[in-house]
Amino acid sequence: MVFTKQDIISAIKTVYDPEIPVNIWDLGLIYDIDISDDNIVSIKMTFTSPTCPMTQQIMDELQSAIQSVVGDAKIQIELVWNPPWDLSKMSPEARLEFDLTQSGW
Repeated sequence: MVFTKQDIISAIKTVYDPEIPVNIWDLGLIYDIDISDDNIVSIKMTFTSPTCPMTQQIMDELQSAIQSVVGDAKIQIELVWNPPWDLSKMSPEARLEFDLTQSGW
């Protein structure tokens, strides 16, 4: 199966934090996407808080969403805490959703 990084990003954008009406891509929770030469998809991601009660649910949904695009390719999702997530990691669209468009963000 042939897929691109943009295909993976599109799949990621279908996954929402159930407590926040914004997808995890626009929230800035995805730090890195790598596709190796042998089609292993590696994702580095974080959460807004280490105590997020929805961590496993969101990671499971992310795995499913990406799998629907990459077929049998292996997916590795690594949860990282450095750098810590902050509001500046949100996309301009997400900041607009939360009315965080003031200068400095």
